[in-house]
Amino acid sequence: MERIRLGNSVFEGKNNVYLLQGEETVLVDAGVATEPTRTDLVDGLADYGVEFADVDRIFLTHWHNDHSGLAGEIQQAGGATVYAHEADAALISGEESSLLEERSRQQEMLEAWQLPEKPREELLAFLEGSELRGENVDVTPFTGGDTFDVNGMTFESVHLPGHAAGLTAFAFEREGRREAFVGDAILPKYTPNVGGADVRVAAPLEKYVDSLVEIVARDWDRALPGHRDPIDDPAGRAREILAHHRERTANVVDVLERHGACDVWTVSHHLFGELETIHILHGPGEAFAHLDHLARHGIVERDGTEYRLVVDDPDVDALFPSP
Repeated sequence: MERIRLGNSVFEGKNNVYLLQGEETVLVDAGVATEPTRTDLVDGLADYGVEFADVDRIFLTHWHNDHSGLAGEIQQAGGATVYAHEADAALISGEESSLLEERSRQQEMLEAWQLPEKPREELLAFLEGSELRGENVDVTPFTGGDTFDVNGMTFESVHLPGHAAGLTAFAFEREGRREAFVGDAILPKYTPNVGGADVRVAAPLEKYVDSLVEIVARDWDRALPGHRDPIDDPAGRAREILAHHRERTANVVDVLERHGACDVWTVSHHLFGELETIHILHGPGEAFAHLDHLARHGIVERDGTEYRLVVDDPDVDALFPSP
């Protein structure tokens, strides 16, 4: 198994593509469809004697362009079978448009979150200039719990929604160690964005918390993420991210206590300050996810585009498990 590191000037940090060679040539994820990243992947595969046409199968952890963008070109080169969770398959195949392409949904979301004109224009300009999805793909969908034989190993698909609706880990065992390719379910440095990264996800923070609890319960020996270096204590990292979201929820409550009813953009501004490019989407998305979580537990109420606190001194810890 080899890790090929790809440059990525569009999203956070270098992407990882994993190469497994044996009876078949298999990739996990495929990188963003920009020419510099394509060159990185071509050169990285060549180091192991592999070309796009040699790839037999690609397992995609989720639909985001920095993970799926080059899958179509690889498939066209040699007919590789491309697998993705059924919740993300239509976005990868091109049958459906994501928020990045669908302007009417963009406007609806920006109104609901009350983005001011200047950051709204900057975000829309960034999205319009980001042709990153690559070629359409013939996707073979799967669901959580499906298994695959990969060069004598068994991949188990573990559905971990939150960051994306179809985000999936592929768990396997080798040399007595239980490992998993986890995409962006957990990352070694950043906390994966929730709320803005995939606006299709209902109750995004609740779903992501459940996914983190699942990672703790799985207690893998090592996780191989979509960005940066392997994670040697995946359960511990999942607990850290749970604690981060517990703290962030408390910060949102503090904003509402100090400033009264606020819309999503105002809460985002108090949490993150000035934002640019894709973070103009991810910042308020994260604020929305936490406001939504509080609303689902009766701590805040939504009135139009504003959220107001209706419980004095709420017990935020009670909203999160401690696995």
